[in-house]
Amino acid sequence: MITPLKCERERGRLRLAVKDNIDVAGVVTTAGSHYLETHNPPAERDAPCLEIARERNAQIVAKTNLSEFAISPSGINDYYGTPRNPFCFWRRRIPGGSSSGSAVAVAGGIADVAFGTDTAGSIRVPAACCGVVGLKATHGLVPIDGVVPIEPEHLDTVGPMGKDIASTVVGMDLLQRGFADRYAEARAAHPAGSSIRVGRLRVKGTDPQIDAAIDAALAKTGFQVIQLDENFARKWEEAKRDGTVVAASGAWISGKKYQFAPGVSLRSKVVILNGQINYATKYRGALARRAAWQAELARVLKQVDVIALPTLQRPPSYIPPAPDAGLLEAQVLQLQNTVPVNYAGNPALAVPVPLRGAGFALTSLQLIGPPRSEGELLAAGRLVENAVRPSQRGSSYKRLANACPVGEAILRQ
Repeated sequence: MITPLKCERERGRLRLAVKDNIDVAGVVTTAGSHYLETHNPPAERDAPCLEIARERNAQIVAKTNLSEFAISPSGINDYYGTPRNPFCFWRRRIPGGSSSGSAVAVAGGIADVAFGTDTAGSIRVPAACCGVVGLKATHGLVPIDGVVPIEPEHLDTVGPMGKDIASTVVGMDLLQRGFADRYAEARAAHPAGSSIRVGRLRVKGTDPQIDAAIDAALAKTGFQVIQLDENFARKWEEAKRDGTVVAASGAWISGKKYQFAPGVSLRSKVVILNGQINYATKYRGALARRAAWQAELARVLKQVDVIALPTLQRPPSYIPPAPDAGLLEAQVLQLQNTVPVNYAGNPALAVPVPLRGAGFALTSLQLIGPPRSEGELLAAGRLVENAVRPSQRGSSYKRLANACPVGEAILRQ
């Protein structure tokens, strides 16, 4: 974490960690940057996305670390230090970014729920790396005022992370009023996997063991699995390229004022420079193709209820002893299967599933739904969680049952 907030742990209060690109009144919003730490005054007010959490007396226990300016997918922070991936004791792997500290906070039990932001995968990628659940909300569903921007007009979102589905539901109920009721309705509508049609997307370059783990989780859950064709897979790859251009350009649009600022890391300056090139050469063309991709995704989601694929094509990358400022970020960007979802604006959920034989304990299943289908995605994720981890309710269950006004019925798995 960057800023542990001075507060005693209070029984019966939900512990919430907030990514440090989201304003918390009285605290400097650093966005993981030494430059902003030294030049920004404390925030005068909370970001609007914290309104419900404050009303419900959630205890904000920390502002969490992130990649500087939230523009790097590795989760590495050259100034504050990099949050440690909880599955690595010797040779270190990336925690995933940019919401690295939020993922580590819930994985390590520092918080019951954490808020992150997602522009190109920044909630789902660290969730996948750290073995937790992460939800990217529909673009525009949660207010992003008071959040340090990257590409707010088309991509930026705020969403919850939790150690399990139950805590992630609670997190989403802190971001959208009435969400717990919508989730309960989705659960009632789909009590078993057999009632859900899942379109299975296969992405070239994926580790066969990860594909096998995803297939095993879907089969064990009992979903109706429908294989999506190569034509859609080709359009997915095109959307990934275009979405990456829009996200990279956003790093330039919002971050160009830091290009030559003292104290900004070389890593961030390389990402911003790359964004400048993308903005000048490809940005307008990528935006022009966005509506066609949204229509294609909507077409497929009329044939299936959700789309399923791995969140990452490989296990989390190792952190090299002297990581190249640009190469590692480019490699991680290619391994993540998240960008096309942001490009369309749809919601998506990352759920951990067991992985065998790949040198890492877990991989992550990504479920994608139509706009505003967060309740349905979490209901489907609950079925997956119960199928692959039937005896694990989550270490935060009892605390959440006592602390959250949504009630124990929502938490019970």
